[in-house]
This record gives sequence, structure tokens and C-alpha cells, in this order.
Amino acid sequence: MSSSSKLMTPILIGGCIILLINFSLRASFGMFQIPVQDTFGWPRAEFSLAIAIQNLAWGIGQPIFGALAERWGDRWSIIIGAALYALGLVMSTMVTTPEAMQLWEVAVGFGIAGTGFGVILAVVGRAASDENRSLALGIATAAGSAGQVVGAPLAAGLLTIMPWQSVFLVFAGIALTMILFIPMLGRGKPASPSTLEESMGSVLKRAFRDPSYLMIFAGFFSCGYQLAFITAHFPAMVAQMCSPIPPGSLLASLGITTTSTLGAWAIAVIGAANIGGSILAGWLGKRYKKKYLLVIVYTLRTIAAAWFILSPITPTSVLIFSVAMGALWLATVPLTSGLVAYIYGLRYMGTLYGFVFLSHQLGSFLGVWLGGVMYDAYGNYNAVWWVGVGIGAFSALIHLPIREEPSRLPAPIPA
Repeated sequence: MSSSSKLMTPILIGGCIILLINFSLRASFGMFQIPVQDTFGWPRAEFSLAIAIQNLAWGIGQPIFGALAERWGDRWSIIIGAALYALGLVMSTMVTTPEAMQLWEVAVGFGIAGTGFGVILAVVGRAASDENRSLALGIATAAGSAGQVVGAPLAAGLLTIMPWQSVFLVFAGIALTMILFIPMLGRGKPASPSTLEESMGSVLKRAFRDPSYLMIFAGFFSCGYQLAFITAHFPAMVAQMCSPIPPGSLLASLGITTTSTLGAWAIAVIGAANIGGSILAGWLGKRYKKKYLLVIVYTLRTIAAAWFILSPITPTSVLIFSVAMGALWLATVPLTSGLVAYIYGLRYMGTLYGFVFLSHQLGSFLGVWLGGVMYDAYGNYNAVWWVGVGIGAFSALIHLPIREEPSRLPAPIPA
């Protein structure tokens, strides 16, 4: 088998490790809601806003780091991103006001962007063969889910033996280890455009004039809303609103005796279920139209979310929902990134997907922030949950009219 047709290459493996580390840390922030609130006595909305700002900075930073990687090389994006990630975590341990916490979460958000999907999926996509590209993107996305399996339980365990500030310092050190895996991605130089290729500006103008690109942009909004809200608030929601775990139950025999512990493991279960979901989405993406697969994913998410909020919140319903949502969790990422690559090509995939991901993070900002605000106002998450159900249905519908075919270069002007 030629190197160009291999699936598991060093580039894919290195990219998976970086994404695993990135998302293991990022997925743990919901575990700090209650400890930070207990330390400072802030309203729930204050730390929620910090995480929301982190998500917004991640979205704003994604096209910036995508463009940086395409112009100067992937390694610089990852080095700068890892450094900002660690800096934001370290400085967050020294804050005394919510405004200071929110400021340093900007650095964390930019750090996630520099080492996240926009950069790594572009590297993986360019290195993979046409035959393996969709599946390779699914495997890389699954690596992010594997990080989610590790991150929340790791944070929960560390919080039992040290204050949250110390956990942040440990996580800062872990963030810097992403730099060690850069050599696996190759030389990391930007691709050299041929004279026949469009400039980045020309491609961006053409994309933003294309209704299909705008529909992809709008549809990714609800994905960000749902995922960020659940990551940031679901552990606290389960801890405070779930019925007690019965003594002698299977969960109790596994050491999950409190709803707080169940909340942490729910995030891990979501990540574990999505390892298979992301790989399956990538596999299906090379066999069926990606837009129809996205319609199915968003429809099933909407049904799962509506069922959960209409049912009594019990340990059983939490686990059923976690498995169902987990199977669909990041399944949108290989399909959406693959759709962008298929329509617009690979040359500026990082930048084009980065702008689409900005929509995702605008949704993330709203989901996290609104969750805190509505919890403080009503004492529960019901209203913000139903907003997520509604925009999930919107995303399912808006993908239907997308024209899933390669976008052609403009015809040359006659001499």
C-alpha cells in the first residue's frame, strides 16, 4: 500500500493526540462551575460568562489561526495556541474578580483555536487521500471525543484532592505537552499555491456570496449552542436536578454514589459514545451526501433533547440521554468540514472551515451565557434547554437546500 493511500499515518496519529489533549482540558470546564462559585460567591452567570467568552474567543480565533497556518505553517499555530492555552489557565488562578476571569478566558479560547479542529482537521484533510479523507476526519474528530472521556473525570478526581486553582496549574502543564507532537505533523510548511489558484481573499468572497456556504454557516450555530451548553452546565444540572442514586444500584457499585459524580461521568459517557459516532459519520460521509447525514444528525439530536427535558431527570434518563447525544455529539464535525472541503477544495480549508466554526462558537457563547443567566433567573435550565431544541430543528431544515457539488473557479477573463 502506498503512503498516499495509508489511513493511519503519523500525521493523523499526531493530530489525534493533540486534539485529545486539547479537548480533555476544554471539556472539563463545566466541573469548575460549583467550585468557583463556592470560592467567590459569584452568581452562576459570572463563571458561565467566562466560559462563554472562552467559546467566543475560540470561534474568533479559529479563522485567524487557520489563515496563520496556511500562510506560515501549522507548527506556529500550534506553538502559539498551546502557549496561550497554558497562559490563560495559569493567570486564571490569580483572579479575584469575575471580569479578570473572563479576560483570561480569552487567552484560553485562542489557545483552543490554535490547537483545535480548524488547524488540525485541515492538516489531516490535506494529508489524506481522496478515498480516506472523510474517514480520517472522523477519526481525528473521535480523538477529541476521547479527550472528553478523560477530561471531566480527571478534573473531578483532582478536585477531590486539591483546590480548583491547583487543577488549573496541572492543566496548564498538560496543555504545553501538545508542542511535543508537532514533529509528527511533518514540516508544517504552508502549501505553495500555483498560478492557477485563487487567492485566499478571492475564495472567501466567493464563499460568502454562495447561499450554500451561508447555510452551512447558519446551520453550525445550533451545534455550538447545544454542545457548549451541555459541556458547561450539564454536570451542575445533573448534580442539582437529578434524583438520588439508589444504594445498591449498578452505578453505586461502580463508585458513582452522588449526582455530582454522575454529572462528571455523564460528560465522559457522551465522549465515549461519540468516539464511535464520529468515526461512523466519517465512514458514512464518503458513501452518502453529507448534507442529508447532517439533517439526520440534527433531527435525532432534537428528538433526544426534547425527550430528556420532558422526562423525569433520573440516573437512568441521564445515562440514556448521554449515550444518545454522545453518538451524535461531534458527528457534525467530519461532515461539516468534509462538506466545506468537498465544495471549496483543500487549499484554504482551514480558513473556510474556521469561519464556519465561528458560527458554531457564536452559538456556544449564547448557550453557555444564556444557561447561567436563565438559571439565576428561574432556578432551572428548562427555558434555555427548549431554545436548544428549537434551533436544533432549524439546523436540520436549513441543510436541505445546500448544493453539495464542487464549486467551480470563475472563468478566466479573455485577453
